[in-house]
Amino acid sequence: MCDVNGIVLEMNKKSEIVFEEDGGKDLIGKNLLSCHPGPARAKLDALLINEKINIYTIEKKGKKKLIYQAPWYKDGIYAGFVELSLEIPFDIPHFFRE
Repeated sequence: MCDVNGIVLEMNKKSEIVFEEDGGKDLIGKNLLSCHPGPARAKLDALLINEKINIYTIEKKGKKKLIYQAPWYKDGIYAGFVELSLEIPFDIPHFFRE
């Protein structure tokens, strides 16, 4: 979770472990933009400015993850971004429901 300027406000225990090599819990108070290279940094900067949702999947270290990045609001005022990272199976069923 970060504020509107990309400053990390909170991390759960899992994210502290995942980002341990980058500083783990010490990333709280740091700017997310400084942790992302070129195109990823530009994308994140645009998301922060435009308050857009970004959803994608990645494969890293033998695991597939769904990444969900979305703006969050406090008392109806844009307050920053939250990112959810969920490990998912490589083959996942998809259903159409009416």
